Amino acid sequence: MTAARAAPDSSPLWPGLLLAGGGAIAFSGKAIIVKLAYRHGVDAVTLIMLRMLFALPLFLLLSWWAGRGKPPLTRRDWLVLLGLGFSGYYLASFLDFAGLAYISASFERLILYLNPTLVLGLGWLLFKRRVTGRQLLALAISYAGVLLVFGQELKLQGSDVVLGAALVFGSAVSYAVYLVYSGEEVKRLGALRLTGLATSIACVLCIGQFLLLRPLDSLATLAPEVLWLSLLNATACTFAPVLMVMMAIERLGATLAAQTGMIGPMSTILMGVWLLGEPFTPWVAAGTALVLAGVWLLTRWR
Repeated sequence: MTAARAAPDSSPLWPGLLLAGGGAIAFSGKAIIVKLAYRHGVDAVTLIMLRMLFALPLFLLLSWWAGRGKPPLTRRDWLVLLGLGFSGYYLASFLDFAGLAYISASFERLILYLNPTLVLGLGWLLFKRRVTGRQLLALAISYAGVLLVFGQELKLQGSDVVLGAALVFGSAVSYAVYLVYSGEEVKRLGALRLTGLATSIACVLCIGQFLLLRPLDSLATLAPEVLWLSLLNATACTFAPVLMVMMAIERLGATLAAQTGMIGPMSTILMGVWLLGEPFTPWVAAGTALVLAGVWLLTRWR
């Protein structure tokens, strides 16, 4: 009995750390792929449709696998899933893709990394949860970092940065709404089943949006690179990291997995410099350090 109880505690951390780190890097690669695809003249509506079209079979398979032996979904479950899929994966993804047309990949990742601060703010606004002075300090540090990089982007790329930053910030808010309201449904359905179903709904919404806004024959004019990049985005930067992060949380717990995920912004910046030729200035370095410090303090002081 004693040995059986001790086994989980003595298991090595490195498999979970590798999964969490690999998932964070894979998630971060999404922005790089989107920026590369934009070089071939594709728009956000088409690009997000292709990503979701390729990802849909994988998430349907995940939904089926995670739901084996579970009770059937109620009408209430489907309504909640529709709302979560719209907010967490359709709207958040579309706003993110649209914003990337105007700002750098590294700045996009820093804005999205404000997500824990937005969850804290929504908890205070919607549920009157208490916010401490130390948490407010952590928020101030993170937002100071984003404003620092924003000023640099505005200087280098012009006023379109305002629109891009607003779109990506809207994406972060939309995903924070998903996180705030998904907690109870996770307990009912499980994290993998919820993710698979909500993402499948978002895939259908993105495909439907394309069919409403773009002619189907426009796909014939796409560069082959756009298709290959979208396939890579759907598999390596969407489906695979979802599984990796979930498996990491099982091994490490949510807190350590989230802290390991802090390598995400740095990996985006490095890939942006290497693959996109984005500048890495002292302002970007300072802003990144402030954002990471603020989020780290927030996880410590929650």
